[in-house]
Amino acid sequence: MLLVAIWELAYNVFQWGWKFPSPVQTYQSFYTGVTEGPLLNAAFTSLRRLLTAFAIAIAIGTLLGILFAQYRMLDDTFGFMVVALQTIPSIAWLPFAIIWFGLNDISVVFITAIGATWTMAMASRTGILNIPKQYLQAARMMGTRGFPLFFKVILPAAFPQMITGLRTGWAFAWRALVSAELIARGVGLGQLLQDGRSLGDTASMLSIVILIAIIGTVIDHLVFRQMENRLMVRYGIRSTVKN
Repeated sequence: MLLVAIWELAYNVFQWGWKFPSPVQTYQSFYTGVTEGPLLNAAFTSLRRLLTAFAIAIAIGTLLGILFAQYRMLDDTFGFMVVALQTIPSIAWLPFAIIWFGLNDISVVFITAIGATWTMAMASRTGILNIPKQYLQAARMMGTRGFPLFFKVILPAAFPQMITGLRTGWAFAWRALVSAELIARGVGLGQLLQDGRSLGDTASMLSIVILIAIIGTVIDHLVFRQMENRLMVRYGIRSTVKN
């Protein structure tokens, strides 16, 4: 409440006008957007694109990380390229996506997937390479090899590091999604932001930004943080689960 009061005071003192909305204007725009406007529909559309892209990123990124960890030559060549690709903002690939796929959902999903794939690849690689040698030696001494070794020992032991990659990749995917939707056609939170900018409706723009923050934070807390806490308890890194 103190922050809202300071916000309202600053709005009146500095005479922001339409350039930055007041708390009341933002609340009204948020309420109208949820109850009457396209805000919820846009949020569901963005989430559908995001979950599709994130699933693709997890599958491809995890596979790449496993290959990098298992094959030194591949890690020294293509793995080095992945590190370089990770530094490139996902939105930089949007012109290519438009040329290849057009202004549609496929372009948005492609850009969003790129935003998380490289992060998942490096997290999976690091998680597998950091598995204590004693785990693998003990498993082999008990006759566990091949696919059973991978699914029963390697993958579970790499999960804590991979969960960190999931949380980071989720944040990157959100950023890439909104950036792509600002330009691509169709319904989405990014497109609503672009519409608000065109109309000079800063209250609508801020309500969308707040909704993006709420969705991202809630999913991170309810899904990824809970998974991380339980894995840490399971592997003895933490004694109790913190909600």
